[in-house]
Order: sequence, then structure tokens, then C-alpha cells
Amino acid sequence: MSRDSERARDHEFVDFVAASGRYLLRTAVLLCGDPVRAEELVQATYERTYRSWRVARDGDPQAYARRILVNLRIDGWRRTRREVLLDPSALPDRAGPDHMGAVVVRNAVVQALARLPLTQRRVVVMRHLLDLTEADVARELEISVGTVKSHNARGIARLREIFAEGDLR
Repeated sequence: MSRDSERARDHEFVDFVAASGRYLLRTAVLLCGDPVRAEELVQATYERTYRSWRVARDGDPQAYARRILVNLRIDGWRRTRREVLLDPSALPDRAGPDHMGAVVVRNAVVQALARLPLTQRRVVVMRHLLDLTEADVARELEISVGTVKSHNARGIARLREIFAEGDLR
């Protein structure tokens, strides 16, 4: 590969990182509940995506990277099986009370999601927080559309129960 083509590839990848960073970080936070771990997950995702950039850029690079991110997180779940969630009172108040209220609500959603079984959590996050279609979720998780529908219905029902219980911090 010539230096010019390497530079072009690197420039193309940097543009991709700039365009997809916020989306992938949001996805990672929703999947793992810890902003620090989410940043590490995104970094590992970018590393793997860069190594296979030729393949990634030929299709939908964001979908390719999202698939890597989800797979890395699944591997993490398999290894640890424990979630560490944030206490909103430990976060700095960067933008006043409105910001803190949003952080508390977001944390409650993350805590509620953490109480779902793994497959339900993945389906609910991908369907409702990433706005993927049932077919896209089925393809990404390698399950049937019917399974996506049932996990989604059960996950949403369980989230309603969790929020009705009101024991989220």
C-alpha cells in the first residue's frame, strides 16, 4: 500500500470516528451502564474497525462498528456477569440542576435495563434506543424476527414493572 493510499485510508477513518463517536459512546453506555467502561469499549471497537477498515467501509461502517461493539460487550458480560452502575450523587454538576435531572433519569433507565435478562436488554436497547428495525436486530443478534418481538415485548413489560416498583435510585 502506498503512503498516499495509507493517508487517504487514515483520513477516511478519522472522518468516520468523528461522525460515529457520539452514537457509539451512547450505545456503549446504554449497554454497560458505566461511562468509563463505555469509553474503553468504544476505543476497542475503533481499534478492531480500523484493522478491518477495508471490509467495514465497503458496507455500512457504523453498522459494522456497532456489531463489533455489541459483540465486545457480550464477551464482557460472559466474563464478568456483574454490572456496576453509577450513583448520580457522585457525578459532578457540570451544567446545573437541569443537567443533573437528566443524568438521574438516564441512570434510572440504565439501572432498569441492567435488571433485564441479557437478551431482552440487548433487544430493547437496539430496538428503542438505537432505533433499529426488528429485522436489523434479528440480523445483528442472529435470532429470528419472532424472537426479537417476544424479547422486546417481555423486556418492555418488565421495564414497566420495574418503574412501577419505583425502587431505582
